[in-house]
Amino acid sequence: MSLNIKPIAGTNNRIVLEPAAAETKTASGIIIPDNAKEKPQKGTIVAVGNDSKDETPTVKVGDTVLYGKYAGTELKLEGKDYLIMRESDILAII
Repeated sequence: MSLNIKPIAGTNNRIVLEPAAAETKTASGIIIPDNAKEKPQKGTIVAVGNDSKDETPTVKVGDTVLYGKYAGTELKLEGKDYLIMRESDILAII
């Protein structure tokens, strides 16, 4: 996937990720209405800032990661939702 956005590297590398879709059903099959869906805390990285002179990014494009509930800034680009956040906001690579 090619994005026309490049995150800025600095003391904390910035990344752009595409959040996973919110669950529409529970495990038992109950349909969740739109107003009750929780924001996902998982997504796929689509862009990583350039290496800064002090640190190399730990994550790479294509990695699926878990991030904090209130991490990042929401962005809508070309009809899709994205998050821009610091690499330090990522909790785990899965």
